[in-house]
Amino acid sequence: MSTLAHTMMTAARSADSGLAGPGELNRYPYAEAPAADRVGVPLWEGAEPELGRVGSRRAAGSRGRGLHGQLVQQLGQMIVSGDLGADRPLVPEEIGQRFEVSRTVVRESLRVLEAKGLVSARPNVGTRVRPVSDWNLLDPDIIEWRAFGPQRDDQRRELSELRWTIEPLAARLAAGHGREDVQQRLADLVEIMGHALAQADSLTFSRADGEFHSLLIQVAGNRMLEHLSGIVSAALQVSGGPMAGCDRLSETCLAHHARIVDALAAGDGAAAEAAMRQLLTVHPGGERVVPAPREH
Repeated sequence: MSTLAHTMMTAARSADSGLAGPGELNRYPYAEAPAADRVGVPLWEGAEPELGRVGSRRAAGSRGRGLHGQLVQQLGQMIVSGDLGADRPLVPEEIGQRFEVSRTVVRESLRVLEAKGLVSARPNVGTRVRPVSDWNLLDPDIIEWRAFGPQRDDQRRELSELRWTIEPLAARLAAGHGREDVQQRLADLVEIMGHALAQADSLTFSRADGEFHSLLIQVAGNRMLEHLSGIVSAALQVSGGPMAGCDRLSETCLAHHARIVDALAAGDGAAAEAAMRQLLTVHPGGERVVPAPREH
């Protein structure tokens, strides 16, 4: 029996009988993401009014982070959103005072942002925000921050176009790597997605979907493509309107995943590539469940 047939029959049995309950295969082995914590951050007052605009836009993933991670998240979002424009000076002492963190936390946070191309620090000049042309737009954090900011539509379009370039090729190449353990994991992920579909479990479906695409790229046998797997993972996690791929539960989306697995098992690179292209043209038009942004 093909993976597609097996998966669809499993999903149907689950919906009819209710046998696949919590804790069984339909449950993805990740902790549930916490609900959004929208507590505001300290306002930046006086001569620096725009530094306070972050307000309640604090990311859901900030709750429970260390001070370093929270500050990176807050400053990063403010820069990417335009609240802190290009060439804007960032004074470490002021940041520490306004956000009530130590000089060490500020210094380490600015180093992280500098590594992402968002700021630059030079002697006698200080730390300043860099223009968009200098940002590492392939950095997963920047992808997520752009997805939550004013560039949301552009970010989703660009990610969709990038995935269309990367993933069909990865699927074709992966068909030439007949690792049984990988084949089994991909088939398991499709089955997990089938159970999640039967129970309308969007979060489990989304996480299994993300691992499926990331794993497929990693086994393509191309190290440069493998380096881009984090970008695809970030693309699958951003929020907003429809994007190429599976943004909500659907049998069509599940069927395309199953066809990819069948093509890989048969060593048919052309079929795997075609199935991936079909998957990436699905536009179901709905909000996806967004896992909390990653820890630093």
